[in-house]
Amino acid sequence: MQLTAIFFSSLLLSVLSTITVKIFARKLGIVDKPDRERKIHKKAVPLLGGIAIFFSFFIMLWIAREDILARGLSGAHLISFFIGACILILGGFLDDKYNLKPQRQIIFPVLASLAVIAGGIGIIKITNPAGGLLYFSGAASAAFTFLWLMGMMYTTKLLDGVDGLVGGLGAISGIIIFLFTMTTRYYQPDVGLMGLIFAAACLGFLAFNFYPAKIFLGEGGSLLIGYIIAVLAVISGGKIAIALLIMGIPIMDVAWIIVRRLWQGKNPFKFADRQHLHHRFLDMGLSQRQTVFVYYILAAVFGSAALYLQSQEKVIALGILAIIMVLLAFASVFMPKKNWS
Repeated sequence: MQLTAIFFSSLLLSVLSTITVKIFARKLGIVDKPDRERKIHKKAVPLLGGIAIFFSFFIMLWIAREDILARGLSGAHLISFFIGACILILGGFLDDKYNLKPQRQIIFPVLASLAVIAGGIGIIKITNPAGGLLYFSGAASAAFTFLWLMGMMYTTKLLDGVDGLVGGLGAISGIIIFLFTMTTRYYQPDVGLMGLIFAAACLGFLAFNFYPAKIFLGEGGSLLIGYIIAVLAVISGGKIAIALLIMGIPIMDVAWIIVRRLWQGKNPFKFADRQHLHHRFLDMGLSQRQTVFVYYILAAVFGSAALYLQSQEKVIALGILAIIMVLLAFASVFMPKKNWS
């Protein structure tokens, strides 16, 4: 009953926060205007939606802090988690308002990652697929954690191109993390509670962000979702494989885009195009809803499978996911394209 009350309270708070932020963004003129190159919406849509997820998530964490801190997480962990999120939201607001240059945009996720690491959150061990555990300490742990956080944040940032895609994947991630940490073998009710609150915060926002979107995440929101997923994966004991299986297709898509742009001599974070897998799906004639459901299904299936798989089996699942990614990429290249002119 307590979990049910927390979930619906988080959901309601997210809905109310989203409505408030939408009005606030319109009054400030912070809207995303369509163009003929990448942006496929038909009219100006308010930004700053990530603020609604931020408020609903962290307010509920504060309300439930006694249950969360009772299981091993420290106040320093939660404070550093919160500070990092504040940095992202501040940077996102400035970017949505003033359209910052990429070299300035990256400052905020870097500072957010450093804040988390400074608060004592870090990857100290991961399961070795060959057996046993791999341990990290000191500079190695900090470096691995930094790369993990930055990678997840930029995955969701670059993925945010279709209504409801990133918000929906955030909700699925929260649900899977909740289910995983509530099992007898990996019982971590504090992390599970955080995952449940995160899922509810994303779902409340998704009610307004699903196609046709009435509000967008904005820069801060697209980074925030990847940030929260990454941190929850770390504090749950280095369950990196779970997050990789949930976000596998987006991660591989972003990795390929970065490699391709570097090969072409372009800055992968400064240059934008319509070569993401979700753009290719749209060019094939899939609707925005059909496109996001492809991502939802893959995330839900492989994320749920992680609940039952052992370490070596998770590696096999990641390999299968990579094959699916290649097949989808080939299909998107060779299938007839829809004419957007």
